Amino acid sequence: MAPLEEVETARSTPPPRGAYTPSEIERLGRERPDAFSSIWVELGFCFSLLGSMFVAEYFVSGFNVLLPALSEALHIPSQAETWPASVFSLVTGAFLLPAGRLADIFGGYIVFSVGLAWFVVWSLIAGFSQNYIMLIFCRALQGFGPAAFLPSGIMLLGSIYRPGPRKNLVFSLYGAFAPVGFFAGIFFAGLAAQVMTWAWYFYFGTIMLAIVAAASFLCIPRNTMEFHKIPPKMDWWGTCTIVPGLILLVFAITDGSHAPNGWATPYIPVTFVLGWLFVGAFIYLEGWVVDQPLIPGDMFNVKGMKALTVALFFQYGVFGIFLFYASFYIEEVLGASPLLTSAWFAPMCIGGLILATIGGFVLHILPGTILLLISGTSYVIAVLLFAILPEDPNYWAYIFPAMICATLGIDVTYNVSNIFITTSMPRARQGLAGAFINSILFLGISFFLGFADLAVTQTADRGQRQSYKVAFQMSVALAGAGLLIMFVGVKIGKAKSELTIEEREELERELTRRTTEEVAETTR
Repeated sequence: MAPLEEVETARSTPPPRGAYTPSEIERLGRERPDAFSSIWVELGFCFSLLGSMFVAEYFVSGFNVLLPALSEALHIPSQAETWPASVFSLVTGAFLLPAGRLADIFGGYIVFSVGLAWFVVWSLIAGFSQNYIMLIFCRALQGFGPAAFLPSGIMLLGSIYRPGPRKNLVFSLYGAFAPVGFFAGIFFAGLAAQVMTWAWYFYFGTIMLAIVAAASFLCIPRNTMEFHKIPPKMDWWGTCTIVPGLILLVFAITDGSHAPNGWATPYIPVTFVLGWLFVGAFIYLEGWVVDQPLIPGDMFNVKGMKALTVALFFQYGVFGIFLFYASFYIEEVLGASPLLTSAWFAPMCIGGLILATIGGFVLHILPGTILLLISGTSYVIAVLLFAILPEDPNYWAYIFPAMICATLGIDVTYNVSNIFITTSMPRARQGLAGAFINSILFLGISFFLGFADLAVTQTADRGQRQSYKVAFQMSVALAGAGLLIMFVGVKIGKAKSELTIEEREELERELTRRTTEEVAETTR
Protein backbone atom coordinates (compact mmCIF):
# COMPACT_ATOMS: atom_id res chain seq x y z
CA MET A 1 0.00 0.00 0.00
CA ALA A 2 1.14 3.53 -0.72
CA PRO A 3 2.51 5.31 2.37
CA LEU A 4 0.98 8.52 3.66
CA GLU A 5 2.22 11.27 1.33
CA GLU A 6 3.99 14.34 2.64
CA VAL A 7 2.09 17.43 1.70
CA GLU A 8 2.89 21.11 1.35
CA THR A 9 -0.38 22.97 1.74
CA ALA A 10 -1.34 26.06 -0.21
CA ARG A 11 -2.06 27.96 2.98
CA SER A 12 0.90 29.15 4.96
CA THR A 13 1.39 27.49 8.32
CA PRO A 14 2.79 29.29 11.34
CA PRO A 15 6.00 27.88 12.76
CA PRO A 16 6.25 25.42 15.61
CA ARG A 17 2.81 24.40 16.77
CA GLY A 18 4.29 23.55 20.11
CA ALA A 19 3.96 27.26 20.87
CA TYR A 20 0.17 26.88 20.82
CA THR A 21 -1.40 26.59 24.24
CA PRO A 22 -4.63 24.61 24.77
CA SER A 23 -6.57 27.88 25.02
CA GLU A 24 -5.15 29.06 21.70
CA ILE A 25 -6.05 25.77 20.02
CA GLU A 26 -9.57 26.10 21.42
CA ARG A 27 -9.79 29.64 20.07
CA LEU A 28 -8.64 28.54 16.61
CA GLY A 29 -11.32 25.83 16.61
CA ARG A 30 -14.01 28.48 17.12
CA GLU A 31 -12.74 31.21 14.78
CA ARG A 32 -13.90 31.87 11.24
CA PRO A 33 -11.43 30.19 8.84
CA ASP A 34 -8.98 32.47 7.02
CA ALA A 35 -10.39 31.25 3.69
CA PHE A 36 -13.45 33.49 4.21
CA SER A 37 -13.10 37.26 3.91
CA SER A 38 -16.28 37.90 5.91
CA ILE A 39 -19.06 36.14 7.78
CA TRP A 40 -21.32 36.68 4.74
CA VAL A 41 -18.98 34.75 2.48
CA GLU A 42 -18.88 31.94 5.04
CA LEU A 43 -22.69 31.89 5.21
CA GLY A 44 -22.85 31.74 1.41
CA PHE A 45 -20.36 28.87 1.43
CA CYS A 46 -22.41 26.98 4.01
CA PHE A 47 -25.59 27.63 2.01
CA SER A 48 -23.91 26.10 -1.06
CA LEU A 49 -22.71 22.99 0.74
CA LEU A 50 -25.92 22.43 2.70
CA GLY A 51 -27.94 23.08 -0.45
CA SER A 52 -25.98 20.46 -2.38
CA MET A 53 -26.90 17.82 0.21
CA PHE A 54 -30.51 19.05 0.11
CA VAL A 55 -30.93 18.66 -3.67
CA ALA A 56 -29.17 15.29 -3.75
CA GLU A 57 -31.69 13.88 -1.27
CA TYR A 58 -34.56 15.72 -3.00
CA PHE A 59 -34.01 13.74 -6.19
CA VAL A 60 -33.71 10.44 -4.31
CA SER A 61 -36.76 10.55 -2.04
CA GLY A 62 -39.44 12.25 -4.09
CA PHE A 63 -39.10 10.02 -7.10
CA ASN A 64 -40.76 7.05 -5.40
CA VAL A 65 -43.80 9.21 -4.59
CA LEU A 66 -43.89 10.50 -8.17
CA LEU A 67 -43.47 7.07 -9.76
CA PRO A 68 -47.19 6.11 -10.03
CA ALA A 69 -47.98 9.34 -11.91
CA LEU A 70 -44.90 8.90 -14.08
CA SER A 71 -45.75 5.30 -14.91
CA GLU A 72 -49.18 6.34 -16.13
CA ALA A 73 -48.00 9.40 -18.08
CA LEU A 74 -45.01 7.77 -19.79
CA HIS A 75 -46.49 4.24 -20.03
CA ILE A 76 -43.67 2.62 -18.06
CA PRO A 77 -43.96 -1.21 -18.09
CA SER A 78 -44.30 -2.73 -14.62
CA GLN A 79 -41.06 -4.70 -15.00
CA ALA A 80 -39.18 -1.45 -15.76
CA GLU A 81 -40.64 0.72 -12.97
CA THR A 82 -37.70 0.21 -10.61
CA TRP A 83 -35.10 1.50 -13.07
CA PRO A 84 -35.93 5.23 -13.17
CA ALA A 85 -35.72 5.20 -9.36
CA SER A 86 -32.64 3.00 -8.91
CA VAL A 87 -30.39 4.02 -11.81
CA PHE A 88 -29.72 7.45 -10.24
CA SER A 89 -28.29 5.98 -7.02
CA LEU A 90 -26.53 3.22 -8.97
CA VAL A 91 -24.52 5.67 -11.10
CA THR A 92 -23.82 7.98 -8.16
CA GLY A 93 -22.54 5.18 -5.93
CA ALA A 94 -20.36 3.64 -8.64
CA PHE A 95 -18.51 6.86 -9.55
CA LEU A 96 -17.93 8.37 -6.08
CA LEU A 97 -14.39 7.01 -5.63
CA PRO A 98 -13.05 8.17 -9.03
CA ALA A 99 -14.69 11.57 -8.47
CA GLY A 100 -13.01 11.82 -5.06
CA ARG A 101 -9.63 11.28 -6.71
CA LEU A 102 -10.44 14.00 -9.28
CA ALA A 103 -11.17 16.36 -6.37
CA ASP A 104 -7.75 15.58 -4.87
CA ILE A 105 -6.12 16.23 -8.27
CA PHE A 106 -7.95 19.36 -9.47
CA GLY A 107 -9.28 20.78 -6.20
CA GLY A 108 -12.67 20.75 -4.54
CA TYR A 109 -14.02 23.95 -6.10
CA ILE A 110 -13.70 22.78 -9.71
CA VAL A 111 -15.19 19.31 -9.20
CA PHE A 112 -17.96 20.65 -6.96
CA SER A 113 -18.97 23.37 -9.43
CA VAL A 114 -18.85 21.11 -12.49
CA GLY A 115 -20.94 18.50 -10.66
CA LEU A 116 -23.61 21.06 -9.76
CA ALA A 117 -23.72 22.50 -13.29
CA TRP A 118 -24.05 19.00 -14.77
CA PHE A 119 -26.85 18.20 -12.31
CA VAL A 120 -28.74 21.39 -13.27
CA VAL A 121 -28.65 20.53 -16.98
CA TRP A 122 -29.85 16.93 -16.73
CA SER A 123 -32.47 17.69 -14.08
CA LEU A 124 -34.01 20.23 -16.43
CA ILE A 125 -33.87 17.89 -19.44
CA ALA A 126 -35.47 15.09 -17.37
CA GLY A 127 -38.54 17.30 -16.97
CA PHE A 128 -39.04 17.20 -20.74
CA SER A 129 -38.85 13.39 -21.04
CA GLN A 130 -41.15 12.08 -23.77
CA ASN A 131 -40.91 8.38 -22.88
CA TYR A 132 -39.52 6.17 -20.14
CA ILE A 133 -36.31 5.37 -22.08
CA MET A 134 -35.45 9.07 -22.18
CA LEU A 135 -36.34 9.38 -18.49
CA ILE A 136 -34.05 6.49 -17.49
CA PHE A 137 -31.25 7.98 -19.63
CA CYS A 138 -31.63 11.39 -17.96
CA ARG A 139 -31.77 9.88 -14.47
CA ALA A 140 -28.56 7.95 -15.15
CA LEU A 141 -26.77 11.09 -16.33
CA GLN A 142 -28.15 12.99 -13.33
CA GLY A 143 -26.25 10.56 -11.12
CA PHE A 144 -22.85 11.88 -12.26
CA GLY A 145 -23.66 15.23 -10.60
CA PRO A 146 -23.88 14.04 -6.97
CA ALA A 147 -21.00 11.64 -7.63
CA ALA A 148 -18.88 14.75 -8.24
CA PHE A 149 -20.19 17.30 -5.73
CA LEU A 150 -20.82 15.06 -2.69
CA PRO A 151 -17.18 13.95 -2.11
CA SER A 152 -15.78 17.33 -3.16
CA GLY A 153 -18.25 19.02 -0.79
CA ILE A 154 -16.93 17.05 2.17
CA MET A 155 -13.42 17.76 0.91
CA LEU A 156 -14.12 21.50 1.06
CA LEU A 157 -15.62 21.27 4.54
CA GLY A 158 -12.82 19.05 5.86
CA SER A 159 -9.97 21.12 4.42
CA ILE A 160 -11.31 24.58 5.31
CA TYR A 161 -12.53 23.92 8.87
CA ARG A 162 -10.02 22.80 11.48
CA PRO A 163 -11.07 20.45 14.33
CA GLY A 164 -13.27 22.23 16.84
CA PRO A 165 -16.81 23.41 17.67
CA ARG A 166 -17.18 25.46 14.47
CA LYS A 167 -16.45 22.43 12.30
CA ASN A 168 -18.81 20.33 14.43
CA LEU A 169 -21.68 22.78 13.91
CA VAL A 170 -21.18 23.04 10.14
CA PHE A 171 -20.90 19.27 9.70
CA SER A 172 -23.99 18.77 11.87
CA LEU A 173 -26.02 21.16 9.72
CA TYR A 174 -24.66 19.48 6.58
CA GLY A 175 -25.90 16.10 7.79
CA ALA A 176 -29.24 17.56 8.90
CA PHE A 177 -30.03 18.73 5.40
CA ALA A 178 -30.26 15.12 4.22
CA PRO A 179 -33.63 14.52 5.98
CA VAL A 180 -34.69 18.09 5.12
CA GLY A 181 -34.05 17.39 1.44
CA PHE A 182 -35.74 14.02 1.78
CA PHE A 183 -38.87 15.67 3.19
CA ALA A 184 -38.84 18.37 0.50
CA GLY A 185 -38.56 15.72 -2.21
CA ILE A 186 -41.63 13.89 -0.90
CA PHE A 187 -43.57 17.15 -0.49
CA PHE A 188 -42.88 18.56 -3.96
CA ALA A 189 -43.39 15.16 -5.58
CA GLY A 190 -46.79 14.88 -3.89
CA LEU A 191 -47.62 18.44 -4.91
CA ALA A 192 -46.63 17.80 -8.52
CA ALA A 193 -48.50 14.49 -8.68
CA GLN A 194 -51.73 15.76 -7.12
CA VAL A 195 -51.97 19.41 -8.16
CA MET A 196 -49.68 19.95 -11.17
CA THR A 197 -47.94 17.62 -13.62
CA TRP A 198 -45.05 15.26 -12.87
CA ALA A 199 -42.58 17.50 -14.76
CA TRP A 200 -42.85 20.21 -12.10
CA TYR A 201 -41.02 17.94 -9.67
CA PHE A 202 -37.94 18.31 -11.90
CA TYR A 203 -38.55 22.01 -12.54
CA PHE A 204 -38.72 22.78 -8.80
CA GLY A 205 -35.51 20.81 -8.28
CA THR A 206 -33.77 22.59 -11.16
CA ILE A 207 -34.65 26.02 -9.75
CA MET A 208 -33.25 25.08 -6.33
CA LEU A 209 -30.15 23.61 -7.97
CA ALA A 210 -29.53 26.76 -10.00
CA ILE A 211 -29.68 28.91 -6.84
CA VAL A 212 -27.21 26.61 -5.06
CA ALA A 213 -24.89 26.61 -8.09
CA ALA A 214 -24.91 30.43 -8.25
CA ALA A 215 -24.10 30.70 -4.53
CA SER A 216 -21.25 28.20 -4.87
CA PHE A 217 -19.74 30.16 -7.76
CA LEU A 218 -19.73 33.34 -5.66
CA CYS A 219 -18.77 32.04 -2.22
CA ILE A 220 -16.62 28.90 -2.41
CA PRO A 221 -12.89 29.71 -1.98
CA ARG A 222 -10.76 28.96 -5.04
CA ASN A 223 -7.54 28.46 -3.08
CA THR A 224 -8.35 25.12 -1.44
CA MET A 225 -6.06 23.18 -3.80
CA GLU A 226 -3.32 21.15 -2.14
CA PHE A 227 0.24 21.09 -3.51
CA HIS A 228 1.84 17.66 -3.30
CA LYS A 229 5.48 16.72 -3.41
CA ILE A 230 4.20 13.62 -5.18
CA PRO A 231 1.42 14.88 -7.50
CA PRO A 232 -1.69 12.69 -7.28
CA LYS A 233 -2.70 10.87 -10.42
CA MET A 234 -5.79 9.02 -11.54
CA ASP A 235 -5.95 5.34 -10.64
CA TRP A 236 -7.29 4.03 -13.95
CA TRP A 237 -6.85 0.37 -12.99
CA GLY A 238 -8.91 0.89 -9.87
CA THR A 239 -11.53 2.93 -11.72
CA CYS A 240 -11.90 0.35 -14.51
CA THR A 241 -12.51 -2.44 -11.99
CA ILE A 242 -14.55 -0.84 -9.19
CA VAL A 243 -17.05 1.00 -11.44
CA PRO A 244 -18.22 -2.04 -13.46
CA GLY A 245 -17.92 -4.22 -10.36
CA LEU A 246 -20.29 -2.06 -8.31
CA ILE A 247 -22.70 -1.54 -11.22
CA LEU A 248 -22.95 -5.28 -11.92
CA LEU A 249 -23.30 -6.20 -8.24
CA VAL A 250 -25.95 -3.62 -7.44
CA PHE A 251 -27.79 -4.43 -10.68
CA ALA A 252 -27.94 -8.13 -9.80
CA ILE A 253 -29.09 -7.47 -6.23
CA THR A 254 -31.64 -4.82 -7.25
CA ASP A 255 -33.06 -6.58 -10.30
CA GLY A 256 -32.91 -10.11 -8.89
CA SER A 257 -36.41 -9.99 -7.43
CA HIS A 258 -37.92 -8.39 -10.56
CA ALA A 259 -36.34 -10.56 -13.27
CA PRO A 260 -38.72 -12.95 -15.11
CA ASN A 261 -37.59 -15.97 -13.06
CA GLY A 262 -36.02 -14.12 -10.15
CA TRP A 263 -32.49 -15.23 -9.32
CA ALA A 264 -32.97 -18.23 -11.61
CA THR A 265 -32.93 -15.86 -14.58
CA PRO A 266 -29.52 -16.54 -16.22
CA TYR A 267 -28.28 -12.95 -16.41
CA ILE A 268 -28.76 -12.34 -12.66
CA PRO A 269 -26.20 -14.88 -11.32
CA VAL A 270 -23.88 -14.06 -14.24
CA THR A 271 -23.82 -10.34 -13.43
CA PHE A 272 -23.56 -11.12 -9.71
CA VAL A 273 -20.48 -13.32 -10.20
CA LEU A 274 -18.90 -10.91 -12.69
CA GLY A 275 -19.43 -8.08 -10.22
CA TRP A 276 -17.60 -9.95 -7.48
CA LEU A 277 -14.77 -10.81 -9.90
CA PHE A 278 -14.32 -7.13 -10.73
CA VAL A 279 -14.40 -6.20 -7.03
CA GLY A 280 -11.84 -8.94 -6.30
CA ALA A 281 -9.60 -7.59 -9.06
CA PHE A 282 -9.99 -4.10 -7.58
CA ILE A 283 -8.89 -5.29 -4.13
CA TYR A 284 -5.84 -7.06 -5.61
CA LEU A 285 -4.81 -4.10 -7.76
CA GLU A 286 -5.28 -1.60 -4.93
CA GLY A 287 -3.30 -3.69 -2.48
CA TRP A 288 -0.41 -4.94 -4.56
CA VAL A 289 -0.14 -3.26 -7.96
CA VAL A 290 -1.01 0.46 -8.23
CA ASP A 291 1.15 3.03 -6.46
CA GLN A 292 -1.64 5.55 -5.76
CA PRO A 293 -4.77 3.48 -5.07
CA LEU A 294 -8.26 4.98 -4.83
CA ILE A 295 -8.50 3.54 -1.30
CA PRO A 296 -5.03 3.44 0.32
CA GLY A 297 -4.73 0.60 2.82
CA ASP A 298 -3.04 2.79 5.43
CA MET A 299 -6.26 4.75 5.99
CA PHE A 300 -7.52 1.69 7.86
CA ASN A 301 -4.57 1.91 10.25
CA VAL A 302 -6.58 4.50 12.18
CA LYS A 303 -7.87 2.78 15.31
CA GLY A 304 -11.49 1.71 14.94
CA MET A 305 -11.75 2.58 11.23
CA LYS A 306 -12.42 -1.00 10.06
CA ALA A 307 -15.17 -1.62 12.62
CA LEU A 308 -16.70 1.80 11.96
CA THR A 309 -16.82 1.11 8.21
CA VAL A 310 -18.65 -2.20 8.67
CA ALA A 311 -21.08 -0.75 11.23
CA LEU A 312 -21.87 2.24 9.00
CA PHE A 313 -22.49 -0.09 6.05
CA PHE A 314 -25.13 -1.94 8.10
CA GLN A 315 -26.71 1.18 9.59
CA TYR A 316 -26.94 3.12 6.34
CA GLY A 317 -28.57 0.05 4.81
CA VAL A 318 -31.14 0.09 7.62
CA PHE A 319 -31.82 3.78 7.00
CA GLY A 320 -32.36 3.14 3.28
CA ILE A 321 -34.82 0.34 3.98
CA PHE A 322 -36.66 2.51 6.51
CA LEU A 323 -37.04 5.45 4.12
CA PHE A 324 -38.16 3.32 1.19
CA TYR A 325 -40.56 0.97 2.93
CA ALA A 326 -41.91 3.45 5.49
CA SER A 327 -43.12 5.71 2.66
CA PHE A 328 -44.60 2.75 0.77
CA TYR A 329 -46.23 1.34 3.92
CA ILE A 330 -47.78 4.68 4.86
CA GLU A 331 -49.06 5.33 1.35
CA GLU A 332 -50.08 1.85 0.16
CA VAL A 333 -51.00 -0.03 3.34
CA LEU A 334 -52.31 2.81 5.51
CA GLY A 335 -53.84 4.61 2.51
CA ALA A 336 -52.33 8.06 3.10
CA SER A 337 -52.21 10.54 0.21
CA PRO A 338 -48.80 11.76 -1.06
CA LEU A 339 -49.22 15.10 0.74
CA LEU A 340 -50.30 13.43 3.99
CA THR A 341 -47.32 11.09 3.66
CA SER A 342 -45.01 14.09 3.43
CA ALA A 343 -46.68 15.58 6.52
CA TRP A 344 -46.07 12.36 8.45
CA PHE A 345 -42.38 12.56 7.51
CA ALA A 346 -42.16 16.19 8.73
CA PRO A 347 -40.71 15.21 12.16
CA MET A 348 -37.60 13.94 10.34
CA CYS A 349 -37.11 17.38 8.81
CA ILE A 350 -37.79 19.41 11.96
CA GLY A 351 -36.03 16.94 14.25
CA GLY A 352 -33.00 16.90 11.97
CA LEU A 353 -32.57 20.67 12.18
CA ILE A 354 -33.02 20.68 15.97
CA LEU A 355 -30.58 17.80 16.43
CA ALA A 356 -28.05 19.49 14.15
CA THR A 357 -28.17 22.70 16.15
CA ILE A 358 -27.84 20.85 19.46
CA GLY A 359 -25.24 18.45 18.08
CA GLY A 360 -22.99 21.27 16.96
CA PHE A 361 -22.70 22.35 20.59
CA VAL A 362 -22.29 18.93 22.25
CA LEU A 363 -19.99 16.99 19.90
CA HIS A 364 -16.95 18.46 21.68
CA ILE A 365 -18.45 17.64 25.10
CA LEU A 366 -19.68 14.03 24.74
CA PRO A 367 -17.44 11.18 23.50
CA GLY A 368 -18.23 10.03 19.96
CA THR A 369 -18.66 6.44 21.13
CA ILE A 370 -21.55 7.40 23.43
CA LEU A 371 -23.24 9.33 20.64
CA LEU A 372 -22.84 6.43 18.19
CA LEU A 373 -24.37 3.98 20.68
CA ILE A 374 -27.34 6.34 21.16
CA SER A 375 -27.82 6.65 17.41
CA GLY A 376 -27.39 2.89 16.93
CA THR A 377 -30.12 2.22 19.48
CA SER A 378 -32.34 4.74 17.68
CA TYR A 379 -31.98 2.78 14.42
CA VAL A 380 -33.22 -0.35 16.19
CA ILE A 381 -36.24 1.44 17.71
CA ALA A 382 -37.21 3.14 14.42
CA VAL A 383 -37.51 -0.08 12.41
CA LEU A 384 -38.85 -2.08 15.37
CA LEU A 385 -41.83 0.27 15.69
CA PHE A 386 -42.77 -0.36 12.05
CA ALA A 387 -42.17 -4.10 12.45
CA ILE A 388 -44.80 -4.27 15.23
CA LEU A 389 -47.18 -1.69 13.74
CA PRO A 390 -50.84 -2.71 14.34
CA GLU A 391 -53.43 -2.63 11.55
CA ASP A 392 -54.87 0.75 12.60
CA PRO A 393 -51.89 2.44 14.28
CA ASN A 394 -51.94 5.60 16.34
CA TYR A 395 -49.61 8.06 14.60
CA TRP A 396 -48.28 9.57 17.83
CA ALA A 397 -47.63 6.19 19.45
CA TYR A 398 -45.82 4.50 16.57
CA ILE A 399 -45.02 6.55 13.47
CA PHE A 400 -44.04 9.84 15.14
CA PRO A 401 -41.46 8.28 17.52
CA ALA A 402 -40.17 6.13 14.63
CA MET A 403 -39.51 9.28 12.59
CA ILE A 404 -37.75 10.95 15.52
CA CYS A 405 -35.58 7.87 16.11
CA ALA A 406 -34.76 7.61 12.41
CA THR A 407 -33.52 11.19 12.18
CA LEU A 408 -31.62 10.78 15.47
CA GLY A 409 -29.95 7.69 14.05
CA ILE A 410 -28.86 9.09 10.69
CA ASP A 411 -27.97 12.61 11.86
CA VAL A 412 -25.78 11.59 14.79
CA THR A 413 -24.14 8.68 12.95
CA TYR A 414 -23.42 10.73 9.82
CA ASN A 415 -22.05 13.71 11.75
CA VAL A 416 -19.84 11.83 14.22
CA SER A 417 -18.41 9.52 11.54
CA ASN A 418 -17.82 12.39 9.07
CA ILE A 419 -15.94 14.45 11.63
CA PHE A 420 -13.90 11.44 12.76
CA ILE A 421 -12.96 10.35 9.22
CA THR A 422 -12.11 13.83 7.88
CA THR A 423 -10.13 14.70 11.00
CA SER A 424 -8.21 11.40 10.75
CA MET A 425 -6.97 12.21 7.24
CA PRO A 426 -4.58 14.93 6.01
CA ARG A 427 -5.83 17.78 3.85
CA ALA A 428 -4.39 16.10 0.76
CA ARG A 429 -6.81 13.20 1.25
CA GLN A 430 -10.03 15.08 1.95
CA GLY A 431 -11.35 14.14 -1.50
CA LEU A 432 -10.76 10.49 -0.61
CA ALA A 433 -12.51 11.06 2.74
CA GLY A 434 -15.57 12.51 1.03
CA ALA A 435 -15.71 9.72 -1.54
CA PHE A 436 -15.25 7.03 1.10
CA ILE A 437 -17.98 8.45 3.37
CA ASN A 438 -20.55 8.71 0.59
CA SER A 439 -19.60 5.34 -0.91
CA ILE A 440 -20.46 3.63 2.37
CA LEU A 441 -23.77 5.52 2.43
CA PHE A 442 -24.88 4.83 -1.15
CA LEU A 443 -23.60 1.26 -1.32
CA GLY A 444 -25.06 0.35 2.07
CA ILE A 445 -28.46 1.62 0.97
CA SER A 446 -28.31 -0.05 -2.47
CA PHE A 447 -26.97 -3.37 -1.18
CA PHE A 448 -29.41 -3.96 1.68
CA LEU A 449 -32.38 -2.36 -0.07
CA GLY A 450 -31.91 -4.93 -2.84
CA PHE A 451 -32.00 -7.81 -0.36
CA ALA A 452 -34.99 -6.28 1.45
CA ASP A 453 -36.77 -6.08 -1.90
CA LEU A 454 -35.96 -9.75 -2.47
CA ALA A 455 -37.36 -10.65 0.97
CA VAL A 456 -40.56 -8.68 0.28
CA THR A 457 -41.01 -10.32 -3.12
CA GLN A 458 -40.48 -13.82 -1.74
CA THR A 459 -43.12 -13.26 0.96
CA ALA A 460 -45.68 -11.51 -1.28
CA ASP A 461 -48.14 -14.39 -0.74
CA ARG A 462 -48.57 -13.18 2.88
CA GLY A 463 -50.13 -9.94 1.68
CA GLN A 464 -48.67 -6.48 1.30
CA ARG A 465 -48.80 -5.57 4.99
CA GLN A 466 -46.96 -8.67 6.19
CA SER A 467 -44.43 -8.73 3.34
CA TYR A 468 -43.45 -5.12 4.07
CA LYS A 469 -43.05 -6.03 7.73
CA VAL A 470 -40.53 -8.69 6.69
CA ALA A 471 -38.32 -5.84 5.43
CA PHE A 472 -38.59 -4.07 8.79
CA GLN A 473 -37.88 -7.31 10.69
CA MET A 474 -34.78 -7.81 8.57
CA SER A 475 -33.79 -4.22 9.40
CA VAL A 476 -34.08 -4.88 13.14
CA ALA A 477 -31.47 -7.64 12.80
CA LEU A 478 -29.18 -5.44 10.69
CA ALA A 479 -29.52 -2.50 13.09
CA GLY A 480 -28.75 -4.79 16.02
CA ALA A 481 -25.63 -6.08 14.27
CA GLY A 482 -24.46 -2.52 13.54
CA LEU A 483 -25.04 -1.51 17.17
CA LEU A 484 -23.08 -4.52 18.42
CA ILE A 485 -20.13 -3.73 16.13
CA MET A 486 -20.15 -0.12 17.33
CA PHE A 487 -20.18 -1.26 20.97
CA VAL A 488 -17.33 -3.75 20.56
CA GLY A 489 -15.01 -2.19 18.00
CA VAL A 490 -15.44 1.59 17.82
CA LYS A 491 -13.87 3.98 20.32
CA ILE A 492 -14.12 7.67 19.37
CA GLY A 493 -13.36 10.52 21.74
CA LYS A 494 -14.75 14.05 21.90
CA ALA A 495 -14.66 16.16 18.73
CA LYS A 496 -12.77 18.95 20.50
CA SER A 497 -10.42 21.62 19.20
CA GLU A 498 -7.04 20.08 18.44
CA LEU A 499 -4.08 20.30 16.11
CA THR A 500 -4.58 19.13 12.54
CA ILE A 501 -2.64 16.13 11.21
CA GLU A 502 -0.24 18.47 9.38
CA GLU A 503 0.36 20.48 12.54
CA ARG A 504 1.02 17.35 14.60
CA GLU A 505 3.46 16.07 11.98
CA GLU A 506 5.22 19.44 11.91
CA LEU A 507 5.45 19.43 15.70
CA GLU A 508 6.93 15.92 15.68
CA ARG A 509 9.52 16.97 13.09
CA GLU A 510 10.39 20.05 15.14
CA LEU A 511 10.76 18.01 18.34
CA THR A 512 12.92 15.46 16.52
CA ARG A 513 15.12 18.23 15.11
CA ARG A 514 15.55 19.84 18.54
CA THR A 515 16.29 16.50 20.19
CA THR A 516 18.91 15.73 17.55
CA GLU A 517 20.54 19.13 18.07
CA GLU A 518 20.57 18.67 21.86
CA VAL A 519 22.17 15.23 21.54
CA ALA A 520 24.76 16.64 19.16
CA GLU A 521 25.52 19.46 21.63
CA THR A 522 26.02 17.06 24.56
CA THR A 523 28.37 14.81 22.58
CA ARG A 524 30.71 17.64 21.59
